[in-house]
Amino acid sequence: MCGRFARRSTQEVLADWFGVELEDMPWFAPTFNAAPQSVQPVVRLNRDSGNREVALMRWGLVPFWAKDAKIAYTTINARAEEAAAKPAYREALKKRRCLVLADAFYEWQAIGKKLKKPHAIALRSGQPCALAGLWERWQPNEGPALETFTILTTDPNEVTEPFHNRMPVILEPRDYQRWMEPGDPSRPPVDLMRPLSAEKMHAWPVSDRVGNVRNNDPQLLEPEQPVAGELFPIE
Repeated sequence: MCGRFARRSTQEVLADWFGVELEDMPWFAPTFNAAPQSVQPVVRLNRDSGNREVALMRWGLVPFWAKDAKIAYTTINARAEEAAAKPAYREALKKRRCLVLADAFYEWQAIGKKLKKPHAIALRSGQPCALAGLWERWQPNEGPALETFTILTTDPNEVTEPFHNRMPVILEPRDYQRWMEPGDPSRPPVDLMRPLSAEKMHAWPVSDRVGNVRNNDPQLLEPEQPVAGELFPIE
């Protein structure tokens, strides 16, 4: 499951890291509490030039064949092992793969029967990361087309397992291009949909304020010292 993430890197940093021309990027601000149904930047290949571009899309995939956009509430994540067979995702997996730009994501760890503690999870290197995504363009009966995305999830590694039985697919930089390239539609790069090595990740407890989507400030990513009886950061 990946239901919240943060992107604190500036546009300049992201343009350099993901190989996109800064002057061609649409404007977007950092976010420290991205939630489903919000509009977020993703990197994809331009249909005409084949160059990388940033597009602003809504989180929650609406398949091209959908009758309405309500399906987006149940399609924020796609299970990697099911995406090739599920009608909502299979065409996008073949032809419309993208990178979801992030610096961290949030998960909640159960502490006792009723209490859950939020944690931020990120790369040890402090570098931006690319969550493997799929995107779609949906045309309603009236109005402009809507572009949406979903985040692929896979089995957890040792860092994420204490929090959830799923984690987002995090791609290595060397695999960014292969993930986005159309290639052979009958053979999408499913081998890339695997857990990232736990050695490259770490987690730390953060404020309960992240639970409210109205809160969106840098303090949400600051480590919170655990109180007596709570668990310490997962290394």
